[in-house]
Amino acid sequence: MKRTTAEKVHVIGCGAIAREILAVCDTNGLDHIDLSCLPAIWHNTPDKITPGIKAAIDKARAAGFSRIFVAYADCGTGGHLDRLCEEEKVERIAGPHCFSFFAGNADFESRWDEDLTAFFLTDFLARQFEAFVIEPLGLDRHPELRDMYFGHYRKLIYLSQVEDEALQVKAKAAAERLGLQYEYRYTGYGDLTPALVTA
Repeated sequence: MKRTTAEKVHVIGCGAIAREILAVCDTNGLDHIDLSCLPAIWHNTPDKITPGIKAAIDKARAAGFSRIFVAYADCGTGGHLDRLCEEEKVERIAGPHCFSFFAGNADFESRWDEDLTAFFLTDFLARQFEAFVIEPLGLDRHPELRDMYFGHYRKLIYLSQVEDEALQVKAKAAAERLGLQYEYRYTGYGDLTPALVTA
């Protein structure tokens, strides 16, 4: 499937899903999409996300883009991102976080009761588990804090975008390190694909 359009769309994406955005664009021939990404590590300081996206919107408009799409879920902004998108008259992908839109927002919500005590990984987090989970929480220096952070979790669910045995090994090792039961679910790109195709 290939979509062609004379008008470019500037997508402001989270760096944690850059690989997935590019894969969806490549698979679907979305060569009208111009992508810029903000630092993935901002998920550890979500107060940076909304002002960062505002600056990126301003920059895109200054560059002449009239169509802008935000490839971020709420991501811990507490509704501030939605208010910004409304003020700026831009759309964003629906969902509270990437775990939800990768799983499919409707499916994620329908399974919430059974997944209430789950810690989630995506392909990105499976690759970057040490840098984005262990080190920021100080567990590399203070492993005794593990139960304080993860004592209320019961399982780790790996929502995979691509079927990669090496990443499954990494995700399983992450579950063992956190003392959690391991569960694997292949999601593909979920709601990200239709969101970008119609952006």
